[in-house]
Amino acid sequence: MDSKKTYLPIFKDIGISSVLCWLSCLAMAVAIYMVFLYAPTEETMGVVQRIFYFHVSSAWIAFLAFFLVMAASIAYLMTGNVRWDIWAYASAEIGTLFCTLVLLTGPLWAKPVWNTWWTWDMRLTTTLILWLMYLGYLMLRANLEGERSAKYAAVFGIIAFLDVPFVYFSIRWWRTLHPAPVIAGKAGSGLAPEMLIALLVSLFTFMCLFVYLLQHRVMVAWMERDLNQIRQTVVEQSTQYGVLIENQDFIIEEYDFQEYKRS
Repeated sequence: MDSKKTYLPIFKDIGISSVLCWLSCLAMAVAIYMVFLYAPTEETMGVVQRIFYFHVSSAWIAFLAFFLVMAASIAYLMTGNVRWDIWAYASAEIGTLFCTLVLLTGPLWAKPVWNTWWTWDMRLTTTLILWLMYLGYLMLRANLEGERSAKYAAVFGIIAFLDVPFVYFSIRWWRTLHPAPVIAGKAGSGLAPEMLIALLVSLFTFMCLFVYLLQHRVMVAWMERDLNQIRQTVVEQSTQYGVLIENQDFIIEEYDFQEYKRS
């Protein structure tokens, strides 16, 4: 098997990965400073409002990841190119991670303000449904294999994204306990300039982290695909020649991981 025929060279230079890593670390340090020292304390909610910067950034990145799942799934169904399936799978895993952060930071923010960890508010309910749908997507990928898994997951990933607009517009369409939008909201809404800058820095930080994680997850997915094909080849050859192989992993002891850093 020639891995060069299947590998999508996303990052041609290994230095780009290092730059993304260091940029993410530096941005995190700046974001922490902006959130806890630069941005003023909100008058009504107090210090707990600072969770807002991480909560909102996680939600926006989750939406972006799920959009990529939908777009890559459509591309896969149209072209049958496995690279789009790998993009969709990787984005779904990372999007689910960020959506989990949303569901964790939300109750931490809600408890001091609403005096409850959870309420079946429309924004919270639709977000939980979104998380469960993409968790189902990952379970589908884990329990099916091959082209069948890719096609079923692609259809499911497209359908699951339909919940994203409901999550976003829920606080506009229904009366909810969730705070009103502070960006592109009604007259009188908005953030103080310092708060807006802190939010944008936090969003940039989460974006850098997302791109870094996505790059590595896509690379790992290609490795997994190649290794599975190698194992399948070994099994087929052992069956053909009547050889019993108890351990198929011996052939990857010197697997060339740098192959995935070259075009």
